[in-house]
Amino acid sequence: MNTNSLEKLSQDELAHYVIDVVRRTILHYGIWFSEVSHQLGLEEAIRLEKEAFDWLFPIAVNRLCRTLGFETENDLPLWLANMEKEKLISLIKALSFTWLTGDGVWFRTVEDNYDMYTSKRCNDTCWTRYSPVEASMIKSFLQIPEQSGLDGLEQALKFRLYAHINEQTIERTSDELVLRMVRCLVQETRKLNRLPNYPCKSAGIVEFLTFAKAIDPRIRAECISCPPDEHPEGWFCAWRFYIPK
Repeated sequence: MNTNSLEKLSQDELAHYVIDVVRRTILHYGIWFSEVSHQLGLEEAIRLEKEAFDWLFPIAVNRLCRTLGFETENDLPLWLANMEKEKLISLIKALSFTWLTGDGVWFRTVEDNYDMYTSKRCNDTCWTRYSPVEASMIKSFLQIPEQSGLDGLEQALKFRLYAHINEQTIERTSDELVLRMVRCLVQETRKLNRLPNYPCKSAGIVEFLTFAKAIDPRIRAECISCPPDEHPEGWFCAWRFYIPK
């Protein structure tokens, strides 16, 4: 492409450039979070990200809606605020599936260019960052109080992106919570392709431990079983959460 101005781009080129600008914006936002986490620690990065997002979001939404000719209300596009409840739920599920697809694509891209070990190493480290971020965002969204214990954790687990994709069960007693993944899209897809279970135990340990501690630092997590462990036909993995006495 030999051009030096937007005006000389074709309609199709401009449309692709819009996507490129969105991509750069997302990457830059994520790089800021990553660097603040590196410089100031993950907990402080989570706190500052919320402050930055609450500042940025209404500015961005109102600017983009003015540009595209959409009306807004309470810093939301009216087309989104007025969408039917069933469509909003479908949109949330579609976005959740897209999130998981992105995770899988990153995994395969690293694996194809290097090896399974390198990809798993990247994957497991990503979960040490993402899981507490997701927990903190859910905690803020649902206004779960500090030291909410297993009650807060139970509520939060139902709003993970995975909860919109996989089928899970939660069993409670006064002393513990047991989460079982009854259906797992990743493992079921591998099964359809006649592949062995993906050994996700190492990622699951950091994923669930950091998620639970972000909801309430007192909560501990332990693996009951997760691939490559053997598991019964009724579920793929199971995790126990408790507060030490």
